[in-house]
Amino acid sequence: MCSQTKAAALMANIPQAEIDPTGVFKYVLIRVHSKEEGDDSEMDIVRGYSWAEYHADIYDKVSEKLEKGGLLDCECVGGGRIKHEPAAKKIHIYGYSMGFGRANHSVSMEKLKLRYPLYEVTWDNEGY
Repeated sequence: MCSQTKAAALMANIPQAEIDPTGVFKYVLIRVHSKEEGDDSEMDIVRGYSWAEYHADIYDKVSEKLEKGGLLDCECVGGGRIKHEPAAKKIHIYGYSMGFGRANHSVSMEKLKLRYPLYEVTWDNEGY
């Protein structure tokens, strides 16, 4: 008998990292929690897009979509910038968000390494 909650099943289908295919852009690290009774499951996800003027633009759009069914709750745990160079197979994570503070870039790096296993993924705390 499978005892997985509906929220945990939803989380299992959320990509751990989604970023734009190329360029330099803002990103946020979002912690997704189950809202179901007795289910304390959570996961961190990375989202980065060049269309966002502010880090909050990304968080607002992603959290609204994930929270829609009422089973999940989102919390932004920081942000920064990503430089994605697909031709060189490199991703560099750096900087911080004025509104959300600096994301734990090492966590973001691990998520992006899973999504882009053939890339060199690096991070530092320099820059904005």
